[in-house]
Amino acid sequence: MKYVIVIPDGCADEPQQQLDGQTPLAAANLPAMDHIARQGIVGAANHVPAHLPAGSAVANLSLFGYDPDQYFTGRAPLEAAAQGIQLGQQDWAIRCNLVTIEDQLMKDFTADHISSEEARELLAAAAEQLESDRLEYYPGVSYRNLLVYRGGDETAPFSMDTRSTPPHDLTDKLVVDDYPRGPGSDLLCELMNATVALFATHPVNLKRQEAGALPATNTWLWGLGRTPSLPLFTQLHGCQGAMITAVDLLRGLARLIGWQNIDVEGATGYTDTDYAAKGQAAVAALQDNDLVCVHVEAPDEASHEGDLEAKIAALEAIDQWIVAPLQEALDQQDDYRILVTPDHPTPLRTRTHSHAAVPFALAGSGIEADASATYDEQTAEQSASQFPAGHELMSVLMAV
Repeated sequence: MKYVIVIPDGCADEPQQQLDGQTPLAAANLPAMDHIARQGIVGAANHVPAHLPAGSAVANLSLFGYDPDQYFTGRAPLEAAAQGIQLGQQDWAIRCNLVTIEDQLMKDFTADHISSEEARELLAAAAEQLESDRLEYYPGVSYRNLLVYRGGDETAPFSMDTRSTPPHDLTDKLVVDDYPRGPGSDLLCELMNATVALFATHPVNLKRQEAGALPATNTWLWGLGRTPSLPLFTQLHGCQGAMITAVDLLRGLARLIGWQNIDVEGATGYTDTDYAAKGQAAVAALQDNDLVCVHVEAPDEASHEGDLEAKIAALEAIDQWIVAPLQEALDQQDDYRILVTPDHPTPLRTRTHSHAAVPFALAGSGIEADASATYDEQTAEQSASQFPAGHELMSVLMAV
């Protein structure tokens, strides 16, 4: 049996007035996804319990079959795993975004999509002034970076009660009430504030402003936690997996559950990603892996920017260049199953992740087709296949 999972991140949405009441998923031209719907079942699964953060860390743990109530310990530790950063028992990983804040307003949570090279220079300045035997900065990709607190033999000042807000939840909003709160928050706020002066006159920002780009005004710290203890996917399902993604969170999660990470040139984690290259890599990966997962961040990024046209274009590209080639390759297999599902909704109206069920389409060997004709939210809502505990869906995909 070959298994495929395609994750169009954040594609679930609300009806849009501009689309005569359709959602982007319903309005987009998606012949390959609709084919899966007709050949199998469409349903809904809730991967973000109401009492946990409505983000990709919780949602993807659930999507891969891990109960987030049992295993979620924060987002940043998953990204640390992607970079091979080892965390001790008292160590905490902290997401360290580069952002643009003006007059206490989150103008851009990506610092105008700052380049990785520019981010490294700014992080180096922060490290020179602020690092210690407890604090280490780790540059990542573009605005997405990490800070690690090394606890050593002492208990760290943070806990799961430490509150932090994802900067993408604050787009065009005042941030004054969303700085870290709770245990250890004084240290986080102090570090964030210290970078304001460090970055104000940094050559990177001066050059960006001269070129008409937004500066990275400071770091924004959030998503902190310790490394979760996850059983390997093979222990749960007897199946070896491979992950194709441009996002460190998914790479880290894959690494922790024992999957291979496959890098694809041109995969950016944005709407300009090379969809065709990801699809070709996924088809090739089927030869050596029982399960191949392709995660595409583009619909989520379009939602964060409130860009309806970009969201529909991303969905259609995923359908054409990823789902369709994979379905064609699977048709050559004796036994297979394919699952298409986002991890969480990201409504264009709010530009942020939300707590709600998402539609899935599942087809293949042993999956008896229902009456579904299309893959969209309305079809999923009307289906008898409902998973209020989303982590149970993986057992259906993997059931012998």
